[in-house]
Amino acid sequence: MSKYPVDPIDLSGLKTVPLQSRGGKVRVADFAEVYRKGAGVAAWLDSLPHILAADSLRAVVAAIAAARARGRAIVWGLGGHVIKCGLAPVLIDLMQRGYATAFAMNGAAAIHDFEIALAGHTSEDVEAVLPDGRFGAAEETGREMNAAISAGDHDGLGMGEALGRRLDEIADPAYAPASLVLQAWRAATPVTVHVAIGTDTPHMHPAADPAAIGSTTHRDFRLLCSLVARLNDGGVYLNVGSAVVLPEVFLKAVSAVRNLGHPLANFTTVNLDFVQHYRPKLNVVERPHAGSGGAGYALTGHHELLVPLLAACLIETEP
Repeated sequence: MSKYPVDPIDLSGLKTVPLQSRGGKVRVADFAEVYRKGAGVAAWLDSLPHILAADSLRAVVAAIAAARARGRAIVWGLGGHVIKCGLAPVLIDLMQRGYATAFAMNGAAAIHDFEIALAGHTSEDVEAVLPDGRFGAAEETGREMNAAISAGDHDGLGMGEALGRRLDEIADPAYAPASLVLQAWRAATPVTVHVAIGTDTPHMHPAADPAAIGSTTHRDFRLLCSLVARLNDGGVYLNVGSAVVLPEVFLKAVSAVRNLGHPLANFTTVNLDFVQHYRPKLNVVERPHAGSGGAGYALTGHHELLVPLLAACLIETEP
């Protein structure tokens, strides 16, 4: 006999419904098909279940392919991890094929790419060098990036264009093909770089010019606004690997463009990251489409897997 003063509820009178009439959101027709050896990427994509992320991947591929076919903007926002995962060659190829019309970077992405162009390596062992203050103290990185930014500001350039121009002069020929900033500059594909003072190692360098850093990154914000305006009616913006800076910058660009009277509706946004964070979810996937149509998608996975996979799917759409 239970000591509790409350008895378990009697479920004998609960009303049930027939399973057939109830229906369901998942049907056998939506199930995956078995992949056949040698079928290829396009067949693999077709074999995925028509459920959740699989349909999101299909929708993103279709949106980017449609934007390319219609001559709409396809802007890739890149965090540092994307570059140091070795994905620049994939992004450069997508640019050359017309699947990327511009790139927006945070400071970390620009630094990693700059170091790759100079030395063929990047991403220092922070734990090993932080105790004695050597973290972020690479001479060539700080000296050359700051020199490029100062010269670019003098000439009225944004930070991304200034860095590309400087790399065209000093990049090691052996590593130049792997630099997204350099190859985009040579192709006249816009690159914008968005920094917060103190977040990036070149800001520590004695050659840092705070006024030039602020001026060039603000010029790039204004350029990004022009690029975002071109997303209207079918463009695509992808935020890949930036959890804070680029989602905030993108949302302000969206607001500024609309405030100035430019139409901005019916475009696609994508957040691609191995963890779905608060700001990208709201500022990239959801908020830009409130009351304006379009669609936002979240794809979760490692950059070094998902970006090449997305690229392969896009290439398979070509005749």
